[in-house]
Amino acid sequence: MANSPTTFRGEPADPSGTDWNHAASLHRRGDDGMLNAFRIIRQGTLAELVRFVASLPEAERANYEIAKEGGRRLNHVEIMGLATAPDLPGRT
Repeated sequence: MANSPTTFRGEPADPSGTDWNHAASLHRRGDDGMLNAFRIIRQGTLAELVRFVASLPEAERANYEIAKEGGRRLNHVEIMGLATAPDLPGRT
């Protein structure tokens, strides 16, 4: 679900689509709990972090999770599923 309007007139985004501009942060897997914000490896949009994790060697991807604003965490299987989405911005 989008966290902001998508057009000049403020029409809502397609609720079934992925909000690629959603704020997110990259963490080592299992690195949660208190002081979590101090363990952030990288911050950006969901799209940027999905592309970053997908660019890592396959053996390293399982070491990372993406935390979306609002507390939802994506594991490497979910991240790689998003990496193959046809609407992923900047996809080559």
